[in-house]
Amino acid sequence: MARILIVDDSPTETYRFREILEKHGHKVIEANNGADGVATARAEKPDLVLMDVVMPGLNGFQATRQLCKGEDTQHIPIIIVTTKDQETDRVWGRRQGAKDYLTKPVDEVVLLQTIAQYLPS
Repeated sequence: MARILIVDDSPTETYRFREILEKHGHKVIEANNGADGVATARAEKPDLVLMDVVMPGLNGFQATRQLCKGEDTQHIPIIIVTTKDQETDRVWGRRQGAKDYLTKPVDEVVLLQTIAQYLPS
């Protein structure tokens, strides 16, 4: 199915997302910080990115903005998945170019439905 890049500095969250995605036939690529996420997205051209916000160095908002402004990566849908659940965070995430915004812990069905909205049929 789809190639999905998980950008998250939590091994626990990455493992959980990987488990859900692989169970449903997706190929998973991983990066554990924003800078690596941007580099990996540019190199691998995934079909979709799941982006955490709170990470050391380049945070998820900054990484999202870089990918959405990059000519070679602006077509890749980004879904922010974070513990930050304030409305201002949601608005800011979308302003950076994210297609959607989910808060952790994310229900498996909600995650899969959200991803499906942004993948080509």
